[in-house]
Amino acid sequence: MKKIIVLFTVYAAVCFNAQVISGTVISKEENRPVPYAKIGVEKTTAGTISDDKGNFTIDLSKTDVSQTIKIEVAGYNSFTQNVNDFIKQNPKTIFLTEKVKNIQEVKISPKKLVDKNWGVNTKTKHVMYSVNPDLENSNFLGETALGFNTNKRAKIKNIHLNIASYNSGQPVMMRYSIYSEKNGLPDKNIADDEITVALTKDMIKDGTFTLDVNDRNIWVQGKFFVGIQFLKRFEGRITISAALFRTGYIREFYGDWKKMTIAAPAINIDVKVDKNGKNVADEAQDSNDRASMLAPDISRYTIEAENSVYGKNDTVGNTLRLKDAEIYYEIYGEGEPLVLLHGNGGSIKEFYRQIPEISKHFKIVAVDTRAQGKSTDHNEAELNYKIFADDLKALMDNLKLNKVNILGWSDGGNTGLEFALKYPQNLNKMIIVGANAFPKGVDESLLKQFKTKAEMVQLAGEKEQKTEYRLLKLMLNHPNINAKSLHQIKNPVLVIAGENDVIKKEHTEMLAKELPAAKLKIYPKASHYVPFEAADEMNKDVIDFIRN
Repeated sequence: MKKIIVLFTVYAAVCFNAQVISGTVISKEENRPVPYAKIGVEKTTAGTISDDKGNFTIDLSKTDVSQTIKIEVAGYNSFTQNVNDFIKQNPKTIFLTEKVKNIQEVKISPKKLVDKNWGVNTKTKHVMYSVNPDLENSNFLGETALGFNTNKRAKIKNIHLNIASYNSGQPVMMRYSIYSEKNGLPDKNIADDEITVALTKDMIKDGTFTLDVNDRNIWVQGKFFVGIQFLKRFEGRITISAALFRTGYIREFYGDWKKMTIAAPAINIDVKVDKNGKNVADEAQDSNDRASMLAPDISRYTIEAENSVYGKNDTVGNTLRLKDAEIYYEIYGEGEPLVLLHGNGGSIKEFYRQIPEISKHFKIVAVDTRAQGKSTDHNEAELNYKIFADDLKALMDNLKLNKVNILGWSDGGNTGLEFALKYPQNLNKMIIVGANAFPKGVDESLLKQFKTKAEMVQLAGEKEQKTEYRLLKLMLNHPNINAKSLHQIKNPVLVIAGENDVIKKEHTEMLAKELPAAKLKIYPKASHYVPFEAADEMNKDVIDFIRN
């Protein structure tokens, strides 16, 4: 019996070892190793990356043998084989054949090319994508991507990646991919050659790593995606800035791409657009694509906001020091005071389209909320909108303002509601844009992603992400204002939302119904970004509401 057990054990070990395949990926034409090839099982998250010498090892012991093994790298034709055959043959060498490059001469007059920058430009340290190989062992080799769309033909010159923090004593290997689009998701890599980078800290300038790809002749038109993937384990951690309420795309190895409407990675590109080129046919937006409507492309506005003076205007800026925080604010104009309160993770600059016009009529007090923008917070307790309301009251007392109007966008509107409940005698009129009285007023898919992100940030346990975690928990747990409390707010309130807001339409309508002196306006075709998308109309509505 012992002999049988021993023989069975040996047999099992042999079978297992037969399913752990090691080999080398070789270029057939040049007979040289192909580094950083992607080896995995199609439609699954199982896979590995070859090293810089083309060597790899992959464990297929838990893989369905009827599935397909796939090996690919830019510039080469993909290798595919049935997993069962792959295991049986146990190839020590995989030969990849180079793709035939059909290089067409592009003759374009320099006059016809216009420089543009597209994508996410934020450099925030409050909302981030984290790369920590020790934290997420299983999906470390996953990819993240950002979508773009251009009717005109365009050439990609530079790819920028905004990096909030870099902590590694060794170069970090990264791959860039340019994907075509299929069914609204990344599809095939259209780059002719592999784009890999050994990133070091000194390559990051002012929080941005810029990769020059001008000589790679990458032309795009229609919908496309720029993706990044980390290729090799390293000691340390990298965090990439991200923008809330923008759509990013993620996948684990050869698994399906998924939309992440909570945030998008801070990838932006410099392009040269052929303005005289032929347009591709405009594609009608799928009315059922809720994620696309909730997370429109606001890159133009974020660039303009970043380049504006607002939020960093030293000539009108000042700081109020409280016992556990510093509250930064800027004042513009004269007359009746109007306080501007921004959204979660934002700052004064988000009102760059409101301040110039509205300050002609009122005294604008634009505030960076505690722990956001240039305001700081020395308290590590859970945040809530009542704390923000108390901060506003302290600022009013410091400025000797007995009564103010409030324009609150998103979280700023939530703060406005709490202020109206606690300090009604200090409030005249209020405008709330995309606000919610309780968390369930927010789109469910977005709340789910907030929860997932908060869990990931908590697991990371990094000091620089404590604020991000607190801001995510704020949206998940607060505010908690019931209908009875809303009835207590007697001040005139203008309730604003976009037709495609992340705040549920029925929730916005409920606010307007339960607030005794409220008016409701829904902006057609607008999203959560009404102050960006319908600035002129909203500015007029705000001015008229306060004056009348």
